[in-house]
Amino acid sequence: MAPTHDHPGEQTAQDPIRLLEIRDTPLSVDEIFRAAGDDAAGGTALFVGTVRNHDGGQDVGGLGYSCHPSAQDEMRRVAEKVVAEFPVRALAAVHRVGELGVGDLAVVVAVSCPHRAEAFAACRKLIDDLKHEVPIWKHQRFSDGTEEWVGAC
Repeated sequence: MAPTHDHPGEQTAQDPIRLLEIRDTPLSVDEIFRAAGDDAAGGTALFVGTVRNHDGGQDVGGLGYSCHPSAQDEMRRVAEKVVAEFPVRALAAVHRVGELGVGDLAVVVAVSCPHRAEAFAACRKLIDDLKHEVPIWKHQRFSDGTEEWVGAC
């Protein structure tokens, strides 16, 4: 790593995108937080999305996530846009697919930046763009027996 011009002790990261995955196994907040850690970062923002027990006035019994084969590539494109827009030191994001129950972790993202305001803004942009642009779909099952598909993009 080479020194930057901002501060003699700061080093540039090789690749700030440390972890990007779509997986069918339970997610770990600790894993994503560790992946987004960087000694030159003064702030790390973390977002955890969980399966809630209701949506649109209906009780949710469970849901399943599925994705398009291009989802991993789209996830990288979204992450690269965030890295280009903010002074990201490290970034990590993992989204779950498969069957999930109420309370399960569906998505965990974390971004570290030199300062907290940048970390908050970058983390928000990452989760918002991931939910709007990456082809991951949610199939919700309600306790009354009805169901619906919710598209992320």
